[in-house]
Amino acid sequence: MILTIFLGVLVLLFILGFSVPYAIGLTSLVVLIFQRGITEIPFGIISQRMVYGINNFTLLAIPFFLLAGKLMNTGSITKKIFKFANTLVGYLPGGLGHANIVASIIFAGMSGSAVADAAGLGTIEIEAMQDQGFDKEFSAAVTAASSTIGPIIPPSIPLIMYGVMGDVSIAALLLAGIVPGLLMGGVMMVLVAYYSIKRNYPKIPFPKWKEIWHDFKDAFWPLLTPVILIGGILSGIFTPTEASAVAVVYSFILTVFVYKELSVRDLINIFMETIKETAVILFIVAASSLYGYLLVKTQMPQYFMEKLFAVSQNPVIILLLINVFLLVIGCFMETNAAIIILTSIPAIAGTNRNERIAPTKPKNT
Repeated sequence: MILTIFLGVLVLLFILGFSVPYAIGLTSLVVLIFQRGITEIPFGIISQRMVYGINNFTLLAIPFFLLAGKLMNTGSITKKIFKFANTLVGYLPGGLGHANIVASIIFAGMSGSAVADAAGLGTIEIEAMQDQGFDKEFSAAVTAASSTIGPIIPPSIPLIMYGVMGDVSIAALLLAGIVPGLLMGGVMMVLVAYYSIKRNYPKIPFPKWKEIWHDFKDAFWPLLTPVILIGGILSGIFTPTEASAVAVVYSFILTVFVYKELSVRDLINIFMETIKETAVILFIVAASSLYGYLLVKTQMPQYFMEKLFAVSQNPVIILLLINVFLLVIGCFMETNAAIIILTSIPAIAGTNRNERIAPTKPKNT
């Protein structure tokens, strides 16, 4: 019955059009009413669990990285990055499609968000591709797909969220995202080349070294951002949270003093947008923290674990089932909410699995 409430009410609220945090929060309230009765709602527990969910120093990295991405998301900087990317790979079949992907890889090292990537580079990329004769659908598809690299290559807001909720090293998670992000970009470029040859999409001549050097110098300071962040984290100069603050300071200096593109009004608008987006994310975190607490309290992770291992004991099969489950969840639930709610399930399942397969021997005393 509890499982039906957990999933049924949540899905119903999503279908009715409730936003993610309200749907999650109301579902948690219904579970509590079912357990304790409408006159015994533990408002103290509700407030404590929601506040506890956002009472984490590491979460400061989220508004900082959001702000850094918005500061770097100016017309001049995005154009410089896209131009340099086009000079690097524009001579390949379907040149601007490859430039789209490479620019997203570069910008991913500044924003940590797919939305910021699509909003900043997307307009420039789609317009440039359509002007050169690319299909509108193809241009939009490449832009949408390449923007998903943003949450993979560090800095990454979803990885920060997972590190906080799963008590995992955020520095290790961010560094672990580099190779998968580059691999995603490489596979996308192979697909772009295939369709470009098939549809005879245009490309530019092989650039001269002077052109490469000129565009590299033009985009040098923005390109230095991911180098500073990753290098600082790798060398231990600063933590991922401190890296987010460094990114803001560097972005502010670059956009205000070097390129001089932002006025006081622009800065105020950027700050307000960052505050609003941060509030939305933290509201989701707070509501999901309560939902996740109730999941663990009602032993839902153990229930899912038993059902999962009843299907198969093969680790590969289990991994495939989990991935299919996450794929379905990702189609309906916001990323940060899904991370917060579901992180506890594989953690508990993995612990119990290890205990069942290879129980630890008691230490000699």
